[in-house]
Amino acid sequence: MTNFKFLQPGDLLRVIAPSGTLRELTNFERGVEIWKSRGYRVELSLGFDDRWGYLAGSDENRLRQLADALNDPDCSGILCVRGGFGSTRLLEKGKVGEGKNAQHPMPDSPCPISDSHSPKWLIGFSDITALLWNQEKLGVWGVHGPLLTTLALEPDWSRDRLFDCVEGRLLQSLSGQGWGGGKATGRLFPANLTVASHLLGTPYQPDLTGVILAFEDVSEAPYRVDRMLTQWRMAGAFAGVRGIAVGRFSRCEIDPSIPSFSIEEVLRDRLGDLNIPIVSDLPFGHDGVNAALPVGIMASLDAELGLLICG
Repeated sequence: MTNFKFLQPGDLLRVIAPSGTLRELTNFERGVEIWKSRGYRVELSLGFDDRWGYLAGSDENRLRQLADALNDPDCSGILCVRGGFGSTRLLEKGKVGEGKNAQHPMPDSPCPISDSHSPKWLIGFSDITALLWNQEKLGVWGVHGPLLTTLALEPDWSRDRLFDCVEGRLLQSLSGQGWGGGKATGRLFPANLTVASHLLGTPYQPDLTGVILAFEDVSEAPYRVDRMLTQWRMAGAFAGVRGIAVGRFSRCEIDPSIPSFSIEEVLRDRLGDLNIPIVSDLPFGHDGVNAALPVGIMASLDAELGLLICG
């Protein structure tokens, strides 16, 4: 993408809800105020607080929010309200990546995106993975980081890291537990494992050759994580991957009276024999510190020292 630029105070940011309906109003308002306190102008998209079942309004409404933000020449960044589910429906509805241009929704999409819109920053995680992993098709620079409903819960260093990321300052390395296997360098693709797994084999799965994957998840029983990782293995999706950074898998344990592996045992079993560098226990994901990770940048993984280095 051309015309790359970092954000700076005074820039206009648009708030959109591409996934689940807003349920945490207090934390949402606190998140908006944090961005404003940093000097940004924040504009709420029409319909951001709509509700249609578990979705934040109809597909057309949510797609319209995304398209309007992308098409707005004055908008420099897009802040996502929350995760949940719904962003993959926008990829399907907008037919992102199809058509002559293969970069934007087809002309007959209900909310077409301009072929000439200036690139924006897109910030979120969890269900927003589907949009982040299609950043080149959408024409955005993605950050896997705190949503507006989670930003206020982050410690100061994590908030500062998010602003360092979008404003162009050096990011500190993240420390975890190295599994051995040496070092790897590649483009960083952070993701919610469940959302990423449901992109496999679709037009919205990016090329994973030479990448470092960074996985997190929440509320998935060990057997379901096993099932997803087994699908990755059987599909050959790990074949070109250079390394894996493992974040937090929270609320993934089940009733102790039910026979089960632990989530740690599943991750070791399904990833440990891939013969690539792996670092676990990194501070990103749900239910705790969610350190911002730029999408698509070059990163290094040191599985001896247990480090993830961005940039």
